[in-house]
Amino acid sequence: MAGGNLESRAPVARSLTLELARVTERAAIAAARLRGQGREKEADQAAVDAMRLELNLLPIDGTVVIGEGERDNAPMLYIGERLGTGDGPKVDIAVDPLEGTTLCAKDMPGAIAVTALAEAGSLLAAPDVYMQKIAIGPGYPAGLVDLDASPADNIAALARHKGVDPAQITAIILDRPRHMQLVAAVRATGAGIRLISDGDIAGIIHTANAEATGADIYLGIGAAPEGVIAAGVLRCIGGHMQGRLILDSYDKRERAARMGISDPNRKYELHDMARGDVIVAATGVTDGALLRGVRFRPGLIETETVVYRSASGTVRRMLCEHRLLGDA
Repeated sequence: MAGGNLESRAPVARSLTLELARVTERAAIAAARLRGQGREKEADQAAVDAMRLELNLLPIDGTVVIGEGERDNAPMLYIGERLGTGDGPKVDIAVDPLEGTTLCAKDMPGAIAVTALAEAGSLLAAPDVYMQKIAIGPGYPAGLVDLDASPADNIAALARHKGVDPAQITAIILDRPRHMQLVAAVRATGAGIRLISDGDIAGIIHTANAEATGADIYLGIGAAPEGVIAAGVLRCIGGHMQGRLILDSYDKRERAARMGISDPNRKYELHDMARGDVIVAATGVTDGALLRGVRFRPGLIETETVVYRSASGTVRRMLCEHRLLGDA
């Protein structure tokens, strides 16, 4: 297309916005049937099976770029798997059938099912490794915070721009031993910290609506696939994010190279991780700050889903009642 621009094209059909909701609803319902039973692997597999079934019904020619792992370790929804009917647009697919497997197994808040679609070649094909991440919401100038700046400098920059004291800034950080020094550095600035046990996709999303969530900045190390999906959401609703893959072994660098990553130290900006027309759907499995969990009623199943689309900047929240799911 002469003068074509990836950011100005919208090749992903608008109808897929609602179709994608069916995908995450099905996965969430399947996982929710195992809530609180302590069976992490079984709940994850149930979500994978249900999500794959629904994705294969979509009128797309899709390729999984963010999945459950490589084919040898993930028989379904593996990186490189082709999905859909093959009759529609070529798209990248990113999946996290059950973000927060432990949360689901323990029936704790925040487990969700998530899927993203984007124009083919638009999502970073990241290996299943860790990623260093930093994210803030919309309304800030580019470069205000930086992955390579110290926590103190990032907190100070954010506080100055907001016109508040650092003590009025709240950072979201995964509660992990690897973050002990990060937590200490943030607390030394006087800023508050909200530690989360799992679910850093939701954690990053919360920074995009700081007035409602009280979360100003996300800091720390989490899984790379979840980082790419979260970047897709920020592409839809605004915000800034940077990430760097942690490729700290020969095996990880080799895996990344096979996926086309030539610079193992590259700092990825938001548009490097997710560009073009992106659609992201998420359905609650357990109750959480982002979404309500699945409710099972006599003859009825209730779900809450949010769908984001970058081309239109829309956010749709759907409370659905399902009466004819068969053995969903």
